[in-house]
Amino acid sequence: MLERITGMLALIGVLSLFCQWLGWRLRLPAILPLLLCGLLLGPGFGVLDPDVLFGDLLFPIISLGVAVILFEGALTLNFKEIKDHGRMVTHLITIGTLLTWGCATVASHYLLAFDWSLALLFGALVVVTGPTVIVPMLRSVRPKSQLASILRWEGIVIDPIGALLAVLVFEFISVAAAPASHVLSALGSMLSLGIGLGALAGYLLGQILRHNLLPHYLRNTAVLTLMLGVFVGSNLLQEESGLLSVTLMGVWLANMRGVDIADILEFKETLTVLLISALFILLAARLDSDALMGLGWGGLGVLAVIMLVARPLSVWCSGIGTSLSVADKWFLSWVAPRGIVAAAVSSLFAIKLEALAIAGSELIVPLVFLIIIGTVVIQSLTAGRWAGFLGVKAGSAQGLLIFGASKFCRELAKVLQANGIKVILSDSNWDNIRLARMDNIPVYFGNPASEHAETYLDLTGIGRVLIMSPYRQLNPLVNFHYQDMLGPTKVFGLNNIDPGSARHQLSESYLKRLCLFGEAVSYAKLASLMAKGAVIKSTHLTESFGFNDFKQRYGEGALPLLYLKDNKLVVVTANEALPLPDDIELISLITVEALQEAREQTLLQQAQQQEAGSRAGAEATT
Repeated sequence: MLERITGMLALIGVLSLFCQWLGWRLRLPAILPLLLCGLLLGPGFGVLDPDVLFGDLLFPIISLGVAVILFEGALTLNFKEIKDHGRMVTHLITIGTLLTWGCATVASHYLLAFDWSLALLFGALVVVTGPTVIVPMLRSVRPKSQLASILRWEGIVIDPIGALLAVLVFEFISVAAAPASHVLSALGSMLSLGIGLGALAGYLLGQILRHNLLPHYLRNTAVLTLMLGVFVGSNLLQEESGLLSVTLMGVWLANMRGVDIADILEFKETLTVLLISALFILLAARLDSDALMGLGWGGLGVLAVIMLVARPLSVWCSGIGTSLSVADKWFLSWVAPRGIVAAAVSSLFAIKLEALAIAGSELIVPLVFLIIIGTVVIQSLTAGRWAGFLGVKAGSAQGLLIFGASKFCRELAKVLQANGIKVILSDSNWDNIRLARMDNIPVYFGNPASEHAETYLDLTGIGRVLIMSPYRQLNPLVNFHYQDMLGPTKVFGLNNIDPGSARHQLSESYLKRLCLFGEAVSYAKLASLMAKGAVIKSTHLTESFGFNDFKQRYGEGALPLLYLKDNKLVVVTANEALPLPDDIELISLITVEALQEAREQTLLQQAQQQEAGSRAGAEATT
């Protein structure tokens, strides 16, 4: 039996990795291959029966997994940042959540005869969307930048809010099963302990992190261990209060001043990917196919209400007072796929409700999975065509993600922004990021190839990546990451390779992309020129003043970087044929000597013209 459990765990791990890779490769939400894999292993071929395989361990495994997922989601809920994402996002996670909750509750009550308490729980479970399903869909659909940003941040913020709502409803149901005289006292003690212990644990952990009382290598492990300890301890003190405690603990930690949780969040996200993958296969394998089919027309009716009534109603009500067009609102009305949080939390609650003998609780999981399958599959297949029909697809992505925020990168970003090009600077050096923010340049602090960046780095409108950082070990990682995402012809790097040392250790495909701005242009060369006073200048080239005239004026002191032609941005590389075409806006780096020489030539020409004019005037008078 032990060998079978070990073998199945290894199989689940391998299949989880394969499903995640398949979702990434096909540009689809990974939840689809994970769901299919779980259904095939469980109801399909009967290879995996989690209840038989894990027995009494199944409930603790799911409980701890859900606790980690909710804690990680809560760490992203920073109240100050919610305001920065615009009125539409704020409305969707408040007004929209209440409307979706109400519509789903009423539909499940009348179409499937759910008890009102159970209907309220189901409604709370399906208000969440989630970045794990939204982000891959946005990459394939490519809507306008504003719409993509709204959907991304709605999915990120609503995850912990929806989960917290579901936890509160479940706790009410669990104490409501007790005698009526004890309902209020039991609910009050549960909420008091959950909120109080969560806030206290979050505050104490924040103090530990703020004062660096843990060595750096123990921070992530300690946070995970303490969170699980709070979860178990809260449940021991008051049954069913653990999820509320860890959710409030994460929210408190996310909103505590002076506490840096970026590396903790990245670690938790990496762990959550593994948990999500394994949990979803296990949960899908537990799904009763007969119960799913038994939902019949009532289940399809609930799905139709959520997709065709609840979502449009929440979008149109939330859109009052915003600048969104009718087409924008119709697009947002169609895109709201449900994800792993709904599946994981519903499965956990279903097990607990069945233990409490709550009538109809066996239908919660099949109905939630029906909503997940319906929204993800239908919207993944149709969202692109719907966006094209409404005319809300983004045009050709001309924006740039620049890895590196040195003085050269910041000055280049300012010139590009002045020409209407979207630019994002990414760097792990906080001083560079701070200076870029002071110049009002959009930034991402950290590794742009990390799991955190996968969710939080908004690449809408970004078509190319320029790697201009001094981090030689990290540059190849970022290069290959974005070659996979955008294509090999969309990523360029500076030639920082020392021919006599590490060149033979790198692949030819990588070396071919190290051609940015020219064959011999390196980070050190650009930094040296900027330190000597070189400036980045935008020059309009025409038929009367073309590239040859430009070179004649500035000589070898001018380095062409990029140019705009017909509203399209072209990156100058070692492979770029010279001379450049006419009628372009050329962005170049010009040395201080070349600028001084050009200025002197201009003054000399002006003096000669004035002298010639004076002579002509004198001759005319005589």
